Amino acid sequence: MTKNLFASILTYPAPSSNYRGESEENRTVLQKIAKGKQEYTVISPESMRNALREMLIKTGLPCNRKRLHDQEQLAVEFQEFPNAEKFADDFLLGFMVADNNAIKKNKGLPPKRDSVLRMNMAVALTPYRFDATFHQSPLNAGTSPWKNASTSALLHREVAHTAYQYPFALAHSDCQPKPEWTKALISAISQLSDVAGGHARSYYEMAPKSIVARLTPSLIAGYDTYGFNEEGGFKELSRIKSDDLPGEEFWIGGELARNMEPNEKERLTKVGVHFYDNPQGLLAALANEFLESGEK
Repeated sequence: MTKNLFASILTYPAPSSNYRGESEENRTVLQKIAKGKQEYTVISPESMRNALREMLIKTGLPCNRKRLHDQEQLAVEFQEFPNAEKFADDFLLGFMVADNNAIKKNKGLPPKRDSVLRMNMAVALTPYRFDATFHQSPLNAGTSPWKNASTSALLHREVAHTAYQYPFALAHSDCQPKPEWTKALISAISQLSDVAGGHARSYYEMAPKSIVARLTPSLIAGYDTYGFNEEGGFKELSRIKSDDLPGEEFWIGGELARNMEPNEKERLTKVGVHFYDNPQGLLAALANEFLESGEK
């Protein structure tokens, strides 16, 4: 029976200013959403997907799109008309072509494709506390051949010290035609870094500190995919029992597995939960199990 993969990832906490909205009067603003009566900083799935694409390129997979850094605006370049059979990023991350002339010239190829990888935005584990830092940008003076401004500037940057959590999902039927590309994608998720928006310079790892995953014939995760609390626990694990969530479908890794109370870990092991101290090891093993699920 083919299965679907659902996973929730919790990152390590660190100072974050790596995704930002518009600047006004030299104020760099973190993007946020409201949950209840508090605001939480967020990181878009688009920025994570872009980092994954760059990682796939570095592994040597054939990729169609690349970033151009010598343009006056955000810009990308495609080698060819999108082709999911030829390029890993077209297959895994999807595309859409709205250029009618290009579509007419490539009638044998579809102009759009859904992403195989489903992701949602990363949400901070702790509320935003209105922290900010100030930085002095010096005047570019003397014989400098260029100047950004006529005076020095005080830069106001919002920051947050937090971990983030985010879910992703993959369907075996979508991934089965290209298993090696899918394995490379899951490996990239296990080591995700260099996620940034705007002109950010921050280094913030989006790789898992803890992970909860479910490999199931179900079309939905069936649990709270944003289930990590501020202490790094995952209360939905209490639902793993014979009359609710089947233990043999769940994989738990990282700090959550290492620090679990012995009695609870023994209970979950008895109902078939898979435990891995190392989250990268979990995702590697899970990728093999996931991609072989339709062959059993």
